[in-house]
Amino acid sequence: MSSLKLDTIIDHMKLTNLTTEVDTSSIRVKQPDINRIALQMAGYFEHFESTRLQIIGYVEYSYMNSLPEKEKETTYERLLSYEIPGIVFCRDLIPDELFRKKAVEHGVPLLVTHKATSAFMAEIIRWMNVKLAPRISIHGVFVDIFGEGVLITGESGIGKSEAALELVKRGHRLISDDVVELRRVSDETIIASAPDVTKHFIELRGIGIIDVKALFGASSVRETQSLDLVIRLEEWDKDREYDRLGMEEEFTEYLGNKVVCHSIPIRPGRNLAVICETAAVNHRQKKMGYNAAQELYRRVQESMAHRRTDEEDE
Repeated sequence: MSSLKLDTIIDHMKLTNLTTEVDTSSIRVKQPDINRIALQMAGYFEHFESTRLQIIGYVEYSYMNSLPEKEKETTYERLLSYEIPGIVFCRDLIPDELFRKKAVEHGVPLLVTHKATSAFMAEIIRWMNVKLAPRISIHGVFVDIFGEGVLITGESGIGKSEAALELVKRGHRLISDDVVELRRVSDETIIASAPDVTKHFIELRGIGIIDVKALFGASSVRETQSLDLVIRLEEWDKDREYDRLGMEEEFTEYLGNKVVCHSIPIRPGRNLAVICETAAVNHRQKKMGYNAAQELYRRVQESMAHRRTDEEDE
């Protein structure tokens, strides 16, 4: 299971640590969800998700301050006895000394942000969903073509990197070569990125490693992009029947999400970059509601209907 260091969250979200006595280096968050400590403050702990990052907004803070001193101690003790990875106070709200003391005793970090509660929750959930999303690494090349995220796969040496280089020269952007990391951030979206080690590099057999960003500029690369289309490169097989109309979409599956997939046969003289560009634009047209194959089928049907009508009139 993926996890995220609490120190990473503190740095990214620019949080202030109110309990420096607590060692946060070994604390990890394993869930992208968060929890507002409302019912728990009122004494209801059934189904309490203590492993989540806990949030305290103005409402919870006001309720805490309204508790009698004796009840405060009981409530705080019970709440902080759970293994909580961290509690974040929004709007620069500062907990009372008793709460801070109990948190230090139980090793629970108290953090503060100046952001409003709703804004902070939306931002941290979105960010942690990406960081903690299920992920896999696959062999292939990923390129942003006209805003469409295209994954090019195929056997080693078939020409994936050469096609990516030609696409970059034509103004498109490289996300990753050789190894592509895919993260499923929602039921509809898979995000692709490059490992830190190979980011911006392309391997060309006979030449070696080239730095795309250094050669073609910052506009030739991109950090992440959603996966929209898969192009699978294959050796040409003269005995195989290839789809020539594209009436029905083919799909492949990554992390439980289905993605449109085109199998492209490779022969000497075929311009892979132009084929990939055309596939990306055609995919975008289909998403916008236009399908060239269906339009051709409609025209053929209309032509046949007109011909039959003319024959009946004669």
